[in-house]
Amino acid sequence: MRAVLQRVTHAAVSVGDRIVGAIDKGLLILLGVVDGDTPRDAEVLADKIANLRIFSDDDGRMNLSALSVGGSALVISQFTLCADCSHGRRPDFFSAAKPAIAEELYLYFCERMKAAGISAVEKGIFGADMQVELLNDGPVTILLDTKDMKK
Repeated sequence: MRAVLQRVTHAAVSVGDRIVGAIDKGLLILLGVVDGDTPRDAEVLADKIANLRIFSDDDGRMNLSALSVGGSALVISQFTLCADCSHGRRPDFFSAAKPAIAEELYLYFCERMKAAGISAVEKGIFGADMQVELLNDGPVTILLDTKDMKK
């Protein structure tokens, strides 16, 4: 499972001209589900993200987690994070999980974010053509991949 985290002051996702999810201070999470990912990947990643100390304390140091600051999360499914660009000029997405499995794990990840203590978890619409707006705070952008994490 791959995630791009962006610390934001606000973010929103729209489908067509309708906003389907929006948050104020918190994390925009772009989530890619890779073939072979399991519920355990979602659990480990959600716990890591909820507790990752990337918010500034009173001294301006990144010492606080989304949990510590009462931050929200906007989670957007994004199969393009599974792109393989190692050959040619067109990425392939063969490593992305099949849509039914990916959607199940995406929804489970969102549940696990709530279980980890993030009270406001907003979502996009799985498989939809979405437009995402955000104001990156810092900017702080972090890449995570469960294949690189201890499970």
